[in-house]
This record gives sequence, C-alpha cells and structure tokens, in this order.
Amino acid sequence: MIRCVAIDDEPIALSIVRQYCERRGGVELETYSSPMQGMQRVCEWLPDVVLLDIEMNGVSGVELARRLPSACCLIFTTAYAEYAIDGFEVNAVDFLHKPYFYDRFRRAMEKAEEWLRMHDLLSVAESAGRQLLLKAEYKNVAVSVDRILYVESIDNYVKVHTVDGEMVVSKIPLRSVEEQLPAGEFVRIHRSFVVSRKRIARFTRSEVVLAKGGKVLPVGKRYMEDLIAFISLRPEHGTNE
Repeated sequence: MIRCVAIDDEPIALSIVRQYCERRGGVELETYSSPMQGMQRVCEWLPDVVLLDIEMNGVSGVELARRLPSACCLIFTTAYAEYAIDGFEVNAVDFLHKPYFYDRFRRAMEKAEEWLRMHDLLSVAESAGRQLLLKAEYKNVAVSVDRILYVESIDNYVKVHTVDGEMVVSKIPLRSVEEQLPAGEFVRIHRSFVVSRKRIARFTRSEVVLAKGGKVLPVGKRYMEDLIAFISLRPEHGTNE
C-alpha cells in the first residue's frame, strides 16, 4: 500500500487525484486544499509520495518542496508548463501538466514506486501488499511489514511499533506474531522484543540501538548468540527511515 498526500488549492484537482488513486488501487490517499495543513500532515505522517501543486494562492509549491522529508517522493502537478525546470531542481520524480489523464497519472506513480525501491523505501513485496494482520480494538488491522520497527510483548499483548511513530496493540502471543513475519528479516533479541533487521543501527552484547530515533532495547542473555550469528550472516546496515 503506497501512502500518498495530495496538496492542491483546487478541489476539482484533488477530486481527480482521488478518482485516479481509487482506479489504480493500492494507494492510501489524504488530500489537502490548505498548503500549510498539507505540509504539516506530511511531516507527521511521512507518506511515500507527495503530489504537490506549484501555484496555490500565492504559496510556492517549489519552496514547499524544499522542506519535504527526504524519504518522500515528489510529483509536481500544475497548469503551468514553464515550471517544469523548477520541478527538476527540487528532485521531483515527475511533472504532471494539467489537465492530465489517468494513463499519465499511472505512469507517474510507477516512476514514484521505482524511485522508492531504488532508495530502499519500498520493496517489491510491499507494493504487492505484504502485511502483518492483527486484531485491535475489535477490528482487523493490517500493518505493512516493511514499516515495522520492532514488536514488544507485554503480558498477553503485543505492541507493534512502526517507523512512522504509530503503535498497534493486539492481544496475541509474541510467538504468533513471529510466525507471521518473513523469515530472516526479524530477530528475537529478548523474551519481550522482536526487531526488524534493517532497523538495527548497532548492537552490543547487552543492547540494540535502532536507527530510527536511537531507541535502545535490551538483549537477553539467552538470545545474545543468536543475535550475533544473525547479524554476522546478514551484514546490511540499518536505515534511518
């Protein structure tokens, strides 16, 4: 599921983006007609893709683009073709010249997916919908496996912490969660903690430091050797996403 924020001061333009996203599928979209509110949400939510208009009631989309988090893929939308050069200066992956049709939108989103994969922010498996399924507050919740930071066990519950700062609580044994996670991508470091391999920045024999926010988790003595072997066989570095 690609998470997307569209910012445009024209309601019709946002309506078209929503229709196109629904037609394409696999997109979780939020739309904002206020540039300031939209940017605030981008900084909070850290979406995969930002669709950004360039001219919005005197607000420059180019200047807003300079403030986007580095993990966000940018697609510019505008009725003014002369702004295309500005778009490339702020590393926009594509430039949609209004009015644009669905096929052109689809190609832009494909470029965005490729950009995310190249920057190790979106895997092929994630784009196909790789998810951890949990029951939380009497409803089923799907959590993208690739956005999991670590899983914490407390009594008969687990807390799934994501790179977005979100947390899903479910009444399920930690072992059952482990069984749902992809083999070789998560490691048990403690009786209460399972960690994503690619989120580990560094570790000692007593603790693991996560790349995201520098969170420190304890390493249990019985899991220490397994952690060392796991990291030795898979030497990839952690990510700050």
